[in-house]
Amino acid sequence: MQLSVVWTINAKSVAIGRAIESLSALHNEGFRRVWSTQMPYEPDALTAIAVAGREVPGIEFGTSVLPMQNQHPMSLAQRALTTNSIIGGRLNLGLGLSHQVVTEGMWGIPYNKPVQRTNEVLDGLLPLLAGEKANAPGDFVTTRGALSFVDAPVPPVYLAALGPKMLGVAGRRTAGTVTWMTGPTTLRDHIVPTLHAAATDAGRPAGAVRTVAMLPVSVTDDAVGARAAAAEQFAIYNTLPSYRAMLDREGYEASTDAAIIGDEAAVTARIQQVADAGVDEFVAILFDRDPEARARTRALLRRLDDLAPSGV
Repeated sequence: MQLSVVWTINAKSVAIGRAIESLSALHNEGFRRVWSTQMPYEPDALTAIAVAGREVPGIEFGTSVLPMQNQHPMSLAQRALTTNSIIGGRLNLGLGLSHQVVTEGMWGIPYNKPVQRTNEVLDGLLPLLAGEKANAPGDFVTTRGALSFVDAPVPPVYLAALGPKMLGVAGRRTAGTVTWMTGPTTLRDHIVPTLHAAATDAGRPAGAVRTVAMLPVSVTDDAVGARAAAAEQFAIYNTLPSYRAMLDREGYEASTDAAIIGDEAAVTARIQQVADAGVDEFVAILFDRDPEARARTRALLRRLDDLAPSGV
C-alpha cells in the first residue's frame, strides 16, 4: 500500500509561494504523490497543481475531489488536459458529486439522480480525455465535439464512490475510488469487494481498479488534544449523508472515531488495518495544528511507505 499526504494551499489567500515551499518539502522528504482537496470556497486545485507542479518536478498529484455538477465535461477536460500537459502527465483526476447542501444551497443545481448525472458526465468526459470526439446527449448534461490537444497525457480518472451504485460506476468505468471517513472494516467488507466485483462484471481485471482511502492522522503524545482538534475540524462530516452512512456502517459515533490518533505504535497498527483491508493507497490528512505532531506524522508515513510491500 502506497502512503501519501494531502497538500493544500491557504484557503483565505492564494499563497502559491508558501504552497510551493510546502510541496517542495514533501517531495524532499520522499513522498511520491500528494492529493489536493477542492472545497467550494478554496482556490482552484487544478490551477495550483499546474503552477506548483511546474516548479516541483518528480512528484505526482491527485485531486480529491473535483466536483462534477458545477462544470461541463468539455471545460473539465480542457482544464485537466492543460494541467496534465504542463506537469508532464503527473495528474490523477479524482471527481465527485459534492453534497446536496453545496449543489442546491450554493450553486442552485439539483442533486437528484446522482448516478445518472455521473454517467452523463463520464460519457462526455472520458472520450475527450482520450483524444476522441464526444457525442453524449443527456438529461442533465450534453457533450458534443472534440478538443484539439495533440499527444496530451491522459490522466487516470477516479470517482469518489461510497454506495454500491456509485462503486459500480467506478468499477466499470474509472481507475477506482477515493474514499473519506471510511474505516477499515467498511473498506474490507464493502468498498474493495464491491469495486472489484463491478470491474470483473464489466470484463475488466480486478487489478484495473484501485482504492484510495483518505483519513485524518496525527502522531502525537496529546491524543486528547488531537481528538478535540479533529472534532472541531471534521464536525460537518457527522451530518453529511454519504459520510454519515460510512461512519454508521463502521460503528463509529462521530468523525473523530475515524481519525487515526496516537503514538507511533497505535497509528501504525491502524494504518496496517487499512492496508489489510485491500486498500491500494492511503492518504493522510495532517490536521494537527502542532508542528511537531505534523512532522512526526510525516516521518512515520515515510518510514511505513519505505517498508511497502514488506510492511504496510
